[in-house]
Amino acid sequence: MPLSELPEVTERCQTPRGELQLQRRGRHFELISNGTFLMATYNGDSGRALIRSALQNHYSPRRVLIGGLGVGFSLAEALLDPEVDRVTVVEIEPLVIRWYREYFCQHSRNSLEDPRTRLIQADLVEWIGQAKESFDVISLDIDNGPDWTVVESNRGLYTENGIQRLKRLLAPDGIISFWSASPADAFKNRLESFFRVETIAVPHFSGSPDYLFLARA
Repeated sequence: MPLSELPEVTERCQTPRGELQLQRRGRHFELISNGTFLMATYNGDSGRALIRSALQNHYSPRRVLIGGLGVGFSLAEALLDPEVDRVTVVEIEPLVIRWYREYFCQHSRNSLEDPRTRLIQADLVEWIGQAKESFDVISLDIDNGPDWTVVESNRGLYTENGIQRLKRLLAPDGIISFWSASPADAFKNRLESFFRVETIAVPHFSGSPDYLFLARA
């Protein structure tokens, strides 16, 4: 774990959603949004578990939707499953896509170049309201969780209306997995109005676990 090394700022940029900062610790990178730590290339256990737990609980997960590219751990994990035919990744921030290609790809097997990957640069909240396709597995890792969204508009994903829109995109027997840095009890209760929900706690090196919600109709 490179936390003993002081971070060096690689880039700091203003976007329509505020400031994004990329910093390096040794050979690793950290992504900071408006002063809040989002993710790093050295702590992807829960991001991998997010997609792996959903795939393992589906009998034939051929079509996968991932909300958020990040450093690419969820995408890389999805592509390890031989059942998967197509992974659609929706990422709002062009800067994150560029940083992936320049810095993160070496940590996640350059997964954007896999022929099964389809990358869409769009706002996921808007995109799910317009999409006409269906998915066996949907995994959302675009925030620090329902209680700690990166941008205000993302709150819509965790409302009853947002959950209904996501459910509309699920194929029969589909599964949705959500990532959260907190237990998010209010969101879990809301989700249980639409799905059977399983909560998985993933140990974290900082002490407090991350949480995954698996939702099945």
